[in-house]
Amino acid sequence: MTNKFKKLTLLGGDIIIFYSSLYLTLIIRYWDSYKAEIWSAHIWPFTVIFILWMIIFYVSSLYSLNLAVNNLKFYQMGSRALAIAGLASLAFFYLTPNIGIAPKRNLFIYLAIFAVLFFLWRRFYNWSLKSYLPKTNIGIVGYNNLVREIIEEFREKPHLGYALRFIADNGHAKSQTGNIRPIADLEKLLAENKLDAVILSSDPHQSENLRAALFNSLYLRINYVSLPNFYETITGKVPLDSLNQMWFLENLNENNKIWFDRLKIIYDFILALIIFIITLPFWLIIALIIKLESPGPVFFIMKRAGQNNKIFNLIKFRSMKEENNDHSPTRSGDPRITKFGRILRKTRIDELPQVINILRHEMSFVGPRPERPELATELEKQIPFYGQRTLAKPGLTGPDQISGEYHSPSRADSLLKLQYDLFYIKNRSIYLDLSIILKTIATVVSRKGR
Repeated sequence: MTNKFKKLTLLGGDIIIFYSSLYLTLIIRYWDSYKAEIWSAHIWPFTVIFILWMIIFYVSSLYSLNLAVNNLKFYQMGSRALAIAGLASLAFFYLTPNIGIAPKRNLFIYLAIFAVLFFLWRRFYNWSLKSYLPKTNIGIVGYNNLVREIIEEFREKPHLGYALRFIADNGHAKSQTGNIRPIADLEKLLAENKLDAVILSSDPHQSENLRAALFNSLYLRINYVSLPNFYETITGKVPLDSLNQMWFLENLNENNKIWFDRLKIIYDFILALIIFIITLPFWLIIALIIKLESPGPVFFIMKRAGQNNKIFNLIKFRSMKEENNDHSPTRSGDPRITKFGRILRKTRIDELPQVINILRHEMSFVGPRPERPELATELEKQIPFYGQRTLAKPGLTGPDQISGEYHSPSRADSLLKLQYDLFYIKNRSIYLDLSIILKTIATVVSRKGR
């Protein structure tokens, strides 16, 4: 049962709950006077609302299988998403008075019914996903640090639906990793375990016996997946252990991205221009508050390493005091940040002037965050292939910004950022860009980050 099918099941269940709740609302509200015309009058306005709700649920991670557990975090996030969706619905109906219905009371009844049915449905789904829905049976050939990380992911997230049947290894795996079997028994293991997929940590090119066992098992119709690709699928990161020059040659075939990159330039420019025109009047208010709160320029301009390490001037609203400021990296609880600057940072409004960088084609809305040149040079000395993160145009937001983790400029954190950035460069697409933008909105609304 693939993750895509699980997510489609989740979405389909939500859609059924949307319309079932509406039907029950109208039955309760109108009771004896209910007619088919009442349903017809409500279905299309509420369909617009349902689409809006699904977007809100998506940016709130309610369609992430990582959240498919019946714990306090799920109920908190679900309740917050419902509250935002309810307020958005009220705004929609009040701003569109010509739709022909006055759903004030209907909306409140609907919210109550939907909340009950939604949490009952999600509770059943989460419980079923963990306990009863079919598992994806996998075997792993070989053992290393990446395999250990994957096994840990399975333990922490049983709702992902993977059942590890065995690890075929010649004695390197520790006993607590699961059912360890000699790699010499691989052909027998493949035949006995009814597997959906085999994760290859060992390279079949290097072992004639391994190639023979896999070849002799073709009739079983098992999917063979390389360990790095499987790791990417379940973590959203590129495994650093697999990085070498051949990885870049095999995975970053830029000819496949030419049309996407050209389209991205167009929609980046159009969206940046719209945002610039709409928000320009507010820039004057922000500038006035910045000047009144502390002396110094309105904008903070800093050098950054752009695409292919080309240096450009990144523009932000100033959020720090200029007095005694050595412009070192921001620290937790940094006293240099002004009161208004703290608001600008929490809401990410301080980064609004970067639409100018996008209009200049120096940045994109989505991509690896641009690094300070001197820091990038130092990190390139410490971290192999760190400079390759500049193969894509830097972004106002990126995969690292929605990871839920704060990564400092330290070597250890920069390694994690590199994993996310290379995953984006390899897999960049319109869908991935839209997903990152929506999740960034959720991050800003939840006031996470620094």
